[in-house]
Amino acid sequence: MSQRREELLEIAAERFAKEGFAVVTVDGLGAAAGVSGPALYHHFENKEAMLGEMLVGTSHHLLAGARMLRDTVTPDRLLEELIAARVDFAVDHRALISVMYRDLNSATADDQERVRVLQRQYLEIWIHAVIGRRPDLAPAIARPAVHAVMSLISSTPFSPRTPLTTMVPLLRAMAAAAIDAIVAGEPKP
Repeated sequence: MSQRREELLEIAAERFAKEGFAVVTVDGLGAAAGVSGPALYHHFENKEAMLGEMLVGTSHHLLAGARMLRDTVTPDRLLEELIAARVDFAVDHRALISVMYRDLNSATADDQERVRVLQRQYLEIWIHAVIGRRPDLAPAIARPAVHAVMSLISSTPFSPRTPLTTMVPLLRAMAAAAIDAIVAGEPKP
C-alpha cells in the first residue's frame, strides 16, 4: 500500500471515529486530506471502499500478530503477550477501534463477512490460549470470557484521555485479572 493511501485511511479513520461514517462526506475527507473530494477516487472507488479496506486491514493486522505470537511465544506467556499486543493496538489506534465497533454495519456485506471471519479466527487464538492454561475449561465459558476481555480493552477509545503511561499498564492488569479469574475457576451457572 502506498504511503499516500495509508495517510488517507488514517485521515478517514479519524473523521469516521469523530463524526461517524454516515455523516462524513467524500468532500469532507478530501478537505481533511488537502485535496478535492473527487481526487480521493484516484485511490479508492468510494467512501465504502475506504471503510472496507480500513476494517479488513485492521482485522488482518490483528490476526497476523496473534498468529505470530501463537507460533513464537511459549504457551505460559501467550495470554500475557496477546493482552499486551491488543492493549498496545487499542491505545495506539483509538480511531480504528471506534470505527470497528461503530461502523462495521456500514461496510459492504462482503467486507462485513471478511471482517467477521478474521475476527473469529483471532478470537479462537485467544480462546485456545485460555483453555491451554486451564484444559478443563469449557469453550462455552472461555468464549464469552474472551469477548468480555476484548470489550474491556476496546473500550479505550471511549475512556477519558488518560496518559498512555497510566492507561497501558491499567488495561493490561485489568485484562490479565479478568483472564486469571476465569482460569482460576469456572463460574457456577
